[in-house]
Amino acid sequence: MTDIEIAHSANKKDINEIAASLGLTSSDYILYGNDKAKITKKTATHQGKLILVTATSPTPYGEGKTTVSIGLGDAFHQLQKNVILALRQPSMGPVFGMKGGAAGGGYSQVVPMEDINLHFTGDFHAITAANDLLCAAVDNHIYHGNQLGISEVIFNRCLDVNDRSLRRIMLDNRAEKFNITAASEIMALFCLAESLDDLKQMIGNIVIGYTKEKKLIYAKDLHIEGAMVTILKDAFYPNLVQTLENTPAIIHGGPFANIAHGCNSVVATKLALSLGDYVITEAGFGSDLGAEKFLDIKCRKANISPDTIVLVTTIKALKYNAGVSKDDILLENVSAVKNGICNLEAHVCNLQKFGVPLVVCLNSYDTDTVLEQNIVLDWCSEHNIDVAISTAYRDGGKGAIELAKLVEKNLMKDKNFHYLYLDEDNVFDKIYKLAREIYHAEKIEYSELALEKIKMIEENNLSYLPICGAKTQYSLSDDDKKIGYPKDYTIYVRDIELYSGAGFITVLFGNILRMPGLPKHPNYEKIDVVDGEIVGLS
Repeated sequence: MTDIEIAHSANKKDINEIAASLGLTSSDYILYGNDKAKITKKTATHQGKLILVTATSPTPYGEGKTTVSIGLGDAFHQLQKNVILALRQPSMGPVFGMKGGAAGGGYSQVVPMEDINLHFTGDFHAITAANDLLCAAVDNHIYHGNQLGISEVIFNRCLDVNDRSLRRIMLDNRAEKFNITAASEIMALFCLAESLDDLKQMIGNIVIGYTKEKKLIYAKDLHIEGAMVTILKDAFYPNLVQTLENTPAIIHGGPFANIAHGCNSVVATKLALSLGDYVITEAGFGSDLGAEKFLDIKCRKANISPDTIVLVTTIKALKYNAGVSKDDILLENVSAVKNGICNLEAHVCNLQKFGVPLVVCLNSYDTDTVLEQNIVLDWCSEHNIDVAISTAYRDGGKGAIELAKLVEKNLMKDKNFHYLYLDEDNVFDKIYKLAREIYHAEKIEYSELALEKIKMIEENNLSYLPICGAKTQYSLSDDDKKIGYPKDYTIYVRDIELYSGAGFITVLFGNILRMPGLPKHPNYEKIDVVDGEIVGLS
């Protein structure tokens, strides 16, 4: 069966039952039908164990982070542990574009799959509306006399659709560009705020533009932060759903990891930690993007840290990183797995820098062979790294029981968590540590524009902010053609963007864009409604 057919056949429980299993009463949540709810309960003092799931470098075949996360949650559920998933919501851009949905796959999914992949409870629409209200307010202020003296506008509109034609447009009085909603600063700060008051303050601190003298102008100068929080008030409540096996899942927020910080909301993670003994969350793309940002940005802001990290890889991913073509990717190729394991090595090296116990998960496909899998198992054994095979896609929770037991064992280990860089490091030092230690570059080249913006950040005493690297997800480097384990290359800093509302500095490497385009044959060609049922969504 297809993913959507499996989801349609799920034996879902009424969401009231799922809420009750977490100790929630009817006054603690708002129903959205019988299979979704928004949790209004505030975080309690109970503190569960946090498990972070990340992966090796993404490939066109998918590595299955979400599938493994859900399968791991269902495995703990089968072991009768008090477990909660804390995941991101998919963006509709990739759903209709190239990547597809992000609600898991096979027998390891969250449901209702269609709602989660599409409008869900309207959170993305609220974020888009709040973002574009601020844009309208900026242009309205300029139209009515521009008392603030805005000379350059740097805050952009957004839309949750892949549309390359919106990368540059002309308004009546200036040029403008759209970001996809998941790459917007509103999405980023929405997922880092800890309360509505915190959200309001962060919105007020958004830099909307500069004067001729390069003085920063903030959203709070327009007195708009109250109206924007009003739009976001209901969206700020985390969403409760369930897996195919009725494991509770809190899904909230969805910033892209190749551009923004790639993690679900802080409020959802902390809520889950207060309700469950084990909380499984994920960070987008590989250790060089989502995981590093989770550890250096989200953990720093929320004062949390993972107790164990699960690093997901696949045989197909290792072959891809050895240069195997699409036509040959399913054929047994032990030597290619050996050659591609350097990518796994790079990501292991990255994660070990943070002082958290690590487990490697080999996400199994039916096309894998025992000889190929043994290469990974033997490599992990030689390097004293715990490893387990997951068949959760095919078998649901029972396919991740071995992984769950291994993760539980690692949760008992001591950790020595630390950040990659310190707050007091200057911007150049932070970029150097990121580029050298995580991207494995030897040299950094800066554009004149990037140097000017770093100078502006230093002059405004904002160097203490963490940095958020924006680059291709397909390589550890800024060049998607550099697969495997690129080393000793020069990485290019094209631009710097100050996300002072979200509380970080975005560093744009290479040719990364914040509004994706559509492929020649987008996923929307497969999606339809037949006899009242959605088909083709995956």
